[in-house]
Amino acid sequence: MSGTATDPDAAGEAILAGRTALGIEFGSTRIKACLVDADDPTLVLAVGGHEWENEFVDRRWTYSLAAVETGLQAAYAELVAEVRGRYGVVPETFGAIGVSAMMHGYLAFDGAGELLVPFRTWRNTSTGPAAAELSENFGVNIPLRWSIAHLHQAVLDEEPHVADIRSITTLAGYVHRRMTGRDVLGVGDASGMFPIAAPAAGAAPAYDARLLGVYDGLAAGTALAGSLADLLPEVLPAGAPAGALTAEGAAFLDPTGALRPGIPLCPPEGDAGTGMVATNAVAPRTGNVSAGTSIFAMVVLEGALARVHHELDLVTTPAGDPVAMVHCNNGASELAAWAGLFERFAVAAGTPIDGDAVFEALFQEALAGEPDAGGMLAYNYLAGEPITDLVEGRPLVVRTPESRFTLANFMRAQLYGVFGTLALGMRVLDGEGVRLDRMFAHGGVFRTAGVAQRFLAGALDAPVAVGETASEGGAWGIAVLASYLPAAADGQGLGAYLDERVFADAPVAVADPDPADVAGFAAYLDRYRAGLAAEAAAVRAL
Repeated sequence: MSGTATDPDAAGEAILAGRTALGIEFGSTRIKACLVDADDPTLVLAVGGHEWENEFVDRRWTYSLAAVETGLQAAYAELVAEVRGRYGVVPETFGAIGVSAMMHGYLAFDGAGELLVPFRTWRNTSTGPAAAELSENFGVNIPLRWSIAHLHQAVLDEEPHVADIRSITTLAGYVHRRMTGRDVLGVGDASGMFPIAAPAAGAAPAYDARLLGVYDGLAAGTALAGSLADLLPEVLPAGAPAGALTAEGAAFLDPTGALRPGIPLCPPEGDAGTGMVATNAVAPRTGNVSAGTSIFAMVVLEGALARVHHELDLVTTPAGDPVAMVHCNNGASELAAWAGLFERFAVAAGTPIDGDAVFEALFQEALAGEPDAGGMLAYNYLAGEPITDLVEGRPLVVRTPESRFTLANFMRAQLYGVFGTLALGMRVLDGEGVRLDRMFAHGGVFRTAGVAQRFLAGALDAPVAVGETASEGGAWGIAVLASYLPAAADGQGLGAYLDERVFADAPVAVADPDPADVAGFAAYLDRYRAGLAAEAAAVRAL
């Protein structure tokens, strides 16, 4: 990968000429903007960002649409400021734009386009009855966070807004609609709303028509108006034209008025799809792990699974190929909280340490820990965790009197805890005979070279690769999908485009599983399973 552009004059000319692609991703804690050279998307020209946090309102996790708008504009303004400072120009147009965001969740609108209830994010776990009923009737696992589960739970609960629903979408779909006026979704994001039909040669991706009919039967006689097919966004594969930036959309993104309308947009995607693109994990026997507030693995399948598993979602790549997804609600947030505590201790001790240096020191210390973390356990459950049947979370550190309580073991336990629930789901895939040639990883937890990557390789007993986009992969991934529009119009497939135009010369660091780590993590995971009873007791008692 070529990395950040180093020729300011050439980059400035490309920006003024619009030979660029802008990617925007709404993550759980940060909205990111990434500008790349459209002819060589490995050249990152500028980045911008904005920190934000979900709110727990009326016992539901949400983000306000006002926060979506102000956060988007702040991230874009920071990117523009970097462009101005680095190249002495202000962008007025781009070759293409792409929007990505957290998948799943529930945004329901009336006929006038007004939001009916606050955005319900993927993090909510109140949809158990709906998910169970849908899974039973569909014969397909419908996780708690899927949009159809949120919709059906509202139907079952006879919420007053149900009668007024005229469309539902995801966060990426909402932002894309504000920018283009089109109600569309990339197939990867759409596959987290409702099941996608099995791919047929030459056929465009689409929702499963049989299951749409099953749902209409379930909803018959309720307040829900019309057919579900009329409420869902149109499904598009990667590279399909997805509309152009309107004047209203330009003002939504850039209220200064510098940005001109008419820019083409690629289909909006979910963070899982952009993670697959950012790690070139779109071919069978490849997969990727994305670690942030949540953590999930995507494994591209060679064939259908033998059975339905509640630990696995069946979704798709941005091109529509089948993927098994292991999604865990809890990722690296608890680990970050502990790092923050140690950072504060350094300040209190009179020796302040930069936050990145704190992570570096703690991660390096974890390498000195025992392979099984010295008998210690760490549960990172800030929220409920469907894979382990917990509707709420209580972060825990658990040890027996004979465990070896050292900083090295404590930190190894915390890092193992980030991968604990994920490993349980991946064991299910292993039982199905699914094989991996290599797992790619991205997310901030992998910024410290060789630590989390090594432990993940031990947890999965598979090689784990990390590239230069490891910490900011999603925003860059959707910028790559925006750059792909001309190649798709010329008939080039997404996999070939990534192989030939993006990753051909990309440097990748690969960690092979260490036998001691594999055995140590297996022992840790056995204790982790047994200790789930303590986690469940904490949820009941606290």
